Amino acid sequence: MTVSPVPSFYLYGEPQRNVGEGFVHVESLDDRSRPSEWTIRPHVHRDLNHIILIAKGGGAMLAESTQVRFMAPCLLLIPARVVHGFDWHQESEGHVTTIADTYLRHLIDRDSDLTPLFETPRAVSLAQSDTAAAGQLIERMARELGWAGRGQKAAIEAALLQLMVLALRHGDMVAGQRPGTEKQAALVARLRERVEQRFRYREPMASHAQALGTSLTALRQACACVAGTSPGQMLDDRALLEARRLLLYSQLSVAQIGYAIGFEDPGYFSRFFTRHIGCPPRTYRARRGEPDRAGGGA
Repeated sequence: MTVSPVPSFYLYGEPQRNVGEGFVHVESLDDRSRPSEWTIRPHVHRDLNHIILIAKGGGAMLAESTQVRFMAPCLLLIPARVVHGFDWHQESEGHVTTIADTYLRHLIDRDSDLTPLFETPRAVSLAQSDTAAAGQLIERMARELGWAGRGQKAAIEAALLQLMVLALRHGDMVAGQRPGTEKQAALVARLRERVEQRFRYREPMASHAQALGTSLTALRQACACVAGTSPGQMLDDRALLEARRLLLYSQLSVAQIGYAIGFEDPGYFSRFFTRHIGCPPRTYRARRGEPDRAGGGA
């Protein structure tokens, strides 16, 4: 059974549809936030990432079960497939830059220094001088997106990369230096895709290895080197993420949630959840109004 605990949008409020490979979109924060009375309800984008410049104001970002408070000036970085929502301060100002996931992966493949940018949702504080620079880069992208002149794609990419580098340097992010090879990294990426598609089936890891055309030993070595974890833990982490979403955003019973993520025994699901999260599912749900909190810095 497939369950969608939160709405999945193309852009906020728009029905889900396929995303163009090189899709980049820029709009004012005001465009969707003011009509929504400065509250963007929790939702998810299957194939889109955000860089949000907050030039004035502030607020709180809900990312999965964590609340991040922030004040201008800052950049908010939200990866694809992360449930997120916002409570903006009244009359906050800024811009939302949206990037297709395939395009972002292409940029990161060309420069691995950019890898940490979208590993997790975060707020990156900016100096006032860099806020103006970020605003100019976004305005340049917006102008280029509004016409079809020669070199348009190159101009958009140049401005986007400068914006990403600005966020990277202010966020003090360092990519993990693991000894994995390119082949191992590609294998782990394929495993992540397969886990995303099939985590509800709770298949033995040997089945995943066979489907990926590798041995279980090689898969474990690749995950240890590239991701610093085991393939089984990656599978459990994805199931737990879905369980938390369903507990926070759906009205399904604990037993129904267990069935939804592939557990045939509700009691076993409850023990699994408690062992990994530290509290029973019902207790976690009772705390839905008290999300984990994080500061506004990166």
